[in-house]
Amino acid sequence: MSRYTGPSCKKCRKVSQKLFLKGVKCATNCVVDKDKQKKNKKFSSGAGRNKKSDYAIHLREKQIARMMAQIGETQFRRFFAMASKDKGQTGVALLRFLEVRLDNVVRRLGFAVSMKAARQLVNHGHVKVNGRKVDIASCLLKPGDSVSIDPAVSQTLLVKQGLENAQKSAQRPSFLSWDEATLSGKLVRWPDRAEVSIPVNEQLIVEFYSK
Repeated sequence: MSRYTGPSCKKCRKVSQKLFLKGVKCATNCVVDKDKQKKNKKFSSGAGRNKKSDYAIHLREKQIARMMAQIGETQFRRFFAMASKDKGQTGVALLRFLEVRLDNVVRRLGFAVSMKAARQLVNHGHVKVNGRKVDIASCLLKPGDSVSIDPAVSQTLLVKQGLENAQKSAQRPSFLSWDEATLSGKLVRWPDRAEVSIPVNEQLIVEFYSK
C-alpha cells in the first residue's frame, strides 16, 4: 500500500477541516484556522459561497474518515466490506473497526500524540498485544486484549510527551482501561458511537459506497 509522505496540513486544507494529524500541534498555528479567517473576511465583503454537489458532500465525509484513520482507499474499502457484513448498522460498525485498530488504540492510550507517531511505534516492533510483539498497525483488537510497549521505549521523548498529554487532557476513553504502574492498557469493551474519535456523519459514507 502506498504511503503518503507529504505535508499533513495539505490534507486538512483539502477538506477544509482539522484532522489532527499532528496531534496536539494542531491546537496552535493551524493553517485551516487561518484559511477560515481569510474566507470569513472575503464573505463578509459580499462574495458568495460555492454550493457543493451531493456527490462532493458524500465524498468529503468519506475522505475525512479515511484521512483521520490515515489509511489508503483499498484498506478503507476492506473495512467497509467488513462493516457491511456486521449485524448492526454498517456506518457505526465501520467507525468501530477504525477505532479499535492497534495504532489508534496506542494513540488513545497516550503512548503517542498523533496517529503517525503511534504507527511508528507499532511498525518498529515496540508494541505488545497480550504480551506478544505485534508490528501490524491495522491489527484489530477485541475486548480483553491488553496493549503495552517496550519498557525502554517508554523513556523516550516521543512516549513521554504522549503520556504527559494524556494525563493533562484526560483523553483516555472509558472503553479503555489504564494501569499506570505497568504503563499498559486494555480494551474492555467495544466503543460506543459517541466515543469514536472520528467526527463524521457515517450515514453519508454508507450512501457514498451504496451509489
